[in-house]
Amino acid sequence: MNDAMTPLLQADNLTKRFGAQVACNSVNLTLYPGEVLGIVGESGSGKTTLLNCLAGRFAPDAGRVLFSTRHDGVVDLFGISEARRRLLSRTDWGFVHQSARDGLRGDVSAGANVGERLMAVGARHYGNIRSEAAQWLSRVEIDAARIDDLPRDFSGGMQQRLQIARNLVTKPRLVFMDEPTASLDVSVQARLLDLLRQLVSQLQVAAVIVTHDLAVARLLAHRLMVMRQGVVVEEGLTDQVLDDPQHPYTQLLVSSVLQA
Repeated sequence: MNDAMTPLLQADNLTKRFGAQVACNSVNLTLYPGEVLGIVGESGSGKTTLLNCLAGRFAPDAGRVLFSTRHDGVVDLFGISEARRRLLSRTDWGFVHQSARDGLRGDVSAGANVGERLMAVGARHYGNIRSEAAQWLSRVEIDAARIDDLPRDFSGGMQQRLQIARNLVTKPRLVFMDEPTASLDVSVQARLLDLLRQLVSQLQVAAVIVTHDLAVARLLAHRLMVMRQGVVVEEGLTDQVLDDPQHPYTQLLVSSVLQA
């Protein structure tokens, strides 16, 4: 039985190389149920590679990723079959891409994008699926009357909210987010961030959020990891890291924001 004292996700000495380049070097992290971890750093720091390893998308060259499943206890993510990893991605996990187009099916309606996830976990009654999809559209501030519209007919911000609904409708326990607001205008970002913060809190879902934006990290993350050249150089409570950075690189990141 999982509880708040059992880590939901754990990485031990996680290393990933691309040729001679080491994208992640001996990274360790622990994430507990309901906790939001932010991973920050400049482009090329390894944060997105780390996220993809944690989400089972990239196999690491060394180390392991452990996940506490609902029914089978703790499993080594890369010690189970590809089919089991795919099942986890449809049930216990969500993945919000930077570009909503990468996380949505463009050839089906908004309602079908949300409903597909419900069908993946066993829902079969069309009326119930459509009703729940409509409820989730409303929950992410999309008019339920647009349930039959295609994603291409939505603005960028609405597409991203639709992607969030698609990921959260099955009530996953863990959501991975890769720069979820980076492609949006500033005014749209603020609205989306407020929505994300509300939903994560209400659903008590754990999340790993990769972002280059320290304001996003401060708003959403309980804890923060700072990466540089594949290495975690500093970590701690978000406000502590951002208000009193100890590593010179973190100090440089924070000061660059203050001077902007």
